[in-house]
Amino acid sequence: MTQSLRIAMAQFDFPVGDVAGNAARIAEMIAFARDEFAADIVLFPELALSGYPPEDLLYRPAFLCECEAAMVRLAQAATGIVAVVGWPQSAGSVVYNAASVLRDGAIAATYRKRELPNYAVFDERRWFDVDPDREDCVFEVNGVPVGVLVCEDLWFPEPIAATVGKGAQLVLVPNASPYEHDKHAERDALLARRARETGAGIVYLNLVGGQDALVFDGASLVADGDGHVHPAAVAFEEQWLVVEYEPESRRFAPLQWTVDGDESREALAWRAVVRGTRDYCQKNGFKKAWLGLSGGIDSALVLTAAVDALGAHNVTAVRMPSRYTAGLSNDLAQMQCEALGVRLMTLPIEAPFSAYLDTLADTFAGLPVDTTEENLQSRVRGTLMMALVNKFGGLLLTTGNKSEYAVGYATIYGDMCGGYAPIKDLYKTEVFALARWRNTVGDAVIPQAVIDRPPSAELRENQKDQDSLPPYDVLDAILLRHIDQEQSRAEIVAAGFDAATVDRVLHLVRISEWKRHQAAPGPKVSRRAFGRERRYPISNGWRE
Repeated sequence: MTQSLRIAMAQFDFPVGDVAGNAARIAEMIAFARDEFAADIVLFPELALSGYPPEDLLYRPAFLCECEAAMVRLAQAATGIVAVVGWPQSAGSVVYNAASVLRDGAIAATYRKRELPNYAVFDERRWFDVDPDREDCVFEVNGVPVGVLVCEDLWFPEPIAATVGKGAQLVLVPNASPYEHDKHAERDALLARRARETGAGIVYLNLVGGQDALVFDGASLVADGDGHVHPAAVAFEEQWLVVEYEPESRRFAPLQWTVDGDESREALAWRAVVRGTRDYCQKNGFKKAWLGLSGGIDSALVLTAAVDALGAHNVTAVRMPSRYTAGLSNDLAQMQCEALGVRLMTLPIEAPFSAYLDTLADTFAGLPVDTTEENLQSRVRGTLMMALVNKFGGLLLTTGNKSEYAVGYATIYGDMCGGYAPIKDLYKTEVFALARWRNTVGDAVIPQAVIDRPPSAELRENQKDQDSLPPYDVLDAILLRHIDQEQSRAEIVAAGFDAATVDRVLHLVRISEWKRHQAAPGPKVSRRAFGRERRYPISNGWRE
């Protein structure tokens, strides 16, 4: 009878560019998996050695040489266990997205990724090549033939079919697959389909952690040879996962596996925002965060996310009332800070705002008051926030949402000031939904009045967002179709939306491109996030 295999899956964060740190950690993990779990195989995520995505670091010969030297050292450390480690393999003038099999102190085999994604956030064909002489990678452990694929390879039927055709009955798939809404269901369906097609057991290990605008959710999986997909591991958390594979039945038995207790849309989106914010701060050396707190829903949600990410003692909120700020706004900001235990500063903007108006009075004489004066208030606030960050250190979080960025309802060099935008990829309706959900987890830290009151920028008397924009449920529905689903004007109108409203919204999206190009990064949670995933030209003469 064929012996079973014990597989340790390292669902951890491997920071981009930290080759020495990643190599040291991988070496320790190889020994830990061998000694503590008695694992036969230890699997690491895609490009674990370099971090994913290394981007143009791959154009640096010194970086590639460091990766190669580190792999040699890792191979020497792999004794008494088989390790599969992802890394960028340089071969002359080309670079491969590779996963090497380390055993008995040497590199026993190397698989080179064959399907290079070049859509959405992925640019792998910019950096990697496909080996025209590629070979399927199959090796034996305890008499069991094991194959290796890398991430995108699994989304096509041919790579796994070829690997199984070469004899593999168990396939290891290291991944660096970023989170987006509803992706967990897609992965489940994919693994079930590939297992049923081939009869192979599949180990799907995914990277975890935030990398600039990307957030990798982990949520690793295993699928039995009959297509049964086991529940996903807890998302967004670093952890060891250990399974036993029975070759006779081609089934997995979890030995150390924590199942995710809440995979709702809101729970996963919240954890993506929090993880992305925490990792962006930590990886860039920011221990503290600042934000302007208006008493509105957006800044309330960002404050809560910042506290969940960094701890209340590392977050400072700043209240900056103007002549148009309602007393309720000030009260709600204070209530939330008290509920969260966050320090609250108050810097009224009347004096600097009046000074700007006085300076511009002669130049603006005879001209009506308009959005210029409104935006000036936002820019005063942005200047004050940047001054605080410059003086005391830390990272300024900006509080704009996807609806605002889409239609330009945000002030460049004003409320767009900041180094990271936690809710940048959440529509306004999603912001409200997340605020309600977060209040069901532990204490209700966002005052209900913040959720219930009509949104307002409070830049003029009795201002409401809906004075300038369609109702958010209508606006977001149009934006979702146009941006995330890439529907045309005709398709959106045919779906029942008012043609004049659609034209107005699409016009605002088009003329706001220049603002979005200057916006801070923020965690991707949708199918089409602004930034590297949706790249429209600023100067653009095409109209639908």
